[in-house]
Amino acid sequence: MLELSGIKKSFGRIEVLHGVDLSVRSGEIHALLGENGAGKSTLTKILCGILQPSEGEIRLEGKMHKFTDYNDAIDHGIGVVFQEFSLIPYLTAVENMFLAREIRNSVGLLKRAAMRKRAAEIMQQLGIAIPLDVPIRSLSVAEQQFVEIAKALALNARILVLDEPTATLTPAEVEHLFKVMRGLREQGVAIIFISHHLDEIFEICDRITVLRDGEFVASCPISEVDQDRLVEMMVGRRIESSFPAKPAIPPDAHVVLDVQAVQLRRNGPISSFQLRQGEILGFAGLVGSGRTETALAMIGAYAAARCKLLLNGVETRFADPAEALMAGIGLLPESRKEQGLITSFSILQNVSINNYGKYLFGHFFINRTKELEDTVSAMKQVQVKAQGPMARVDTLSGGNQQKVVIARWLNHNMKVLIFDEPTRGIDVGAKAEIYQLMREFTARGYSIIMISSELPEVIGMSDRVCVFRSGGIVATVEGAAINSEEIMMHATTGRNKNVA
Repeated sequence: MLELSGIKKSFGRIEVLHGVDLSVRSGEIHALLGENGAGKSTLTKILCGILQPSEGEIRLEGKMHKFTDYNDAIDHGIGVVFQEFSLIPYLTAVENMFLAREIRNSVGLLKRAAMRKRAAEIMQQLGIAIPLDVPIRSLSVAEQQFVEIAKALALNARILVLDEPTATLTPAEVEHLFKVMRGLREQGVAIIFISHHLDEIFEICDRITVLRDGEFVASCPISEVDQDRLVEMMVGRRIESSFPAKPAIPPDAHVVLDVQAVQLRRNGPISSFQLRQGEILGFAGLVGSGRTETALAMIGAYAAARCKLLLNGVETRFADPAEALMAGIGLLPESRKEQGLITSFSILQNVSINNYGKYLFGHFFINRTKELEDTVSAMKQVQVKAQGPMARVDTLSGGNQQKVVIARWLNHNMKVLIFDEPTRGIDVGAKAEIYQLMREFTARGYSIIMISSELPEVIGMSDRVCVFRSGGIVATVEGAAINSEEIMMHATTGRNKNVA
């Protein structure tokens, strides 16, 4: 149905795609895989006409074609659901689905009833019940994801590209998305699926194509590879284990944080926990269980009904995150692009932005030499891969962007780090690097709270795990009890797995 052959793309003198091939059949789910920076996004933009290839051929149903722009690709049945939604929050689902492609009568007036009827038909086809006449901003992330898919189908897409569609979905929502994808496959729609979650690839995909550093590596049925082989194809080396060995935390290790009471809402559950020096304390639970809110309440970023904590034995109450920052607590937020970075700024500016006070001299001047030295040192510590400290953050891969946030807190001499979804949207190679960094930090005396929706990550990295449900901690598990059955039983029912 679709064939790209010998695709090359250069930006100036730099070639980022080096003769990539991709062949997608009608009625299949085809995974496009590779680390951040492998060339997946560039190839996708060429496919949908946003970028033009420097060399190579595109064949659609056997015929040569060159998409002049995005609208041309849409006209030829190619729909793309980008990782960053393209919906207008103040418009309804129907208005978004037909934006710039409205159904009109002979004199140019909108046929609103016809558009709503067609939208309802598409939603029924997808097996989704979504309010069609309310602003998009009032819908959940999962519902917005399905509106994006419906929008592509409203434009008669026969080839659908899904870029990290499960990144912000719950397990139940992912399963429903997969049900929708299987239904579209049965209808003959070709789906290109981009995901860093390898378990999803093996569950839903028929074939795979792997890119590495802008090069075509391989294309084959998913049945011909296992997870270890797939990782090796993506990163160019075998990763024996993503998770570093866990050190033994002494029972009498210094308690850095003693959170004696956090109550998110009045009359709600009261949570308490301790964070010891050199440990990674996992926060697990379903989306909406209160994991992130509890961490934010601790640093004054969430207006909890009650919060009492001791920092190094001293009772402390932070009015805002700035006070927590001054006390040595840093946050790597869930959304690094929106909350953790100014992507149009350089690495140097992002690393220094909360810390200009230590570079001031004479009240008005900044010691640029010292600022540069500290930034380069922090970049080396976390192994940021970039052309230099003046490189713009939006030119970096997701993994390197996350490392820039970490570098900022190292530059600030933090001793407690809160990692909220530390590897979301990051490839397997970068994940292993982030995990290694976290263990290196704890070996140097740092303490980490890690909030994660990924159970393998929680199990593989945590020394102890606080399990959340309905706004509070229902259990703290350690040792052999850190397993998926135990954690999910607490998270879903609040009971121990051995309790009938």
